[in-house]
Amino acid sequence: MQILLALIFGAAIGLAAEMLVRGRESRGAVLAPVLGALVAAAGWAALTWAGLGVADPAIWVTAIAAPAIVTPVVLSVLTRARAARDERERQRLRIG
Repeated sequence: MQILLALIFGAAIGLAAEMLVRGRESRGAVLAPVLGALVAAAGWAALTWAGLGVADPAIWVTAIAAPAIVTPVVLSVLTRARAARDERERQRLRIG
């Protein structure tokens, strides 16, 4: 059941990343919290399968650090890709 805490931590970190990373208007509001929760859950599951237990601090550090590292990077990449795609589409349609 502690994986729920990892999901909540990941979603909260994702929400913070959504507020801090520029370009919010080009992303969905739910993308970052869901991404953070998925990264935290994946890290938790991987370390659980590796044999670590709830008492091991590495599993908690991973549940917090992985979304804090991955989510802002992915959001930045997606924002830049969306801006480039929008610009190409504007040029193709000969808009402004």
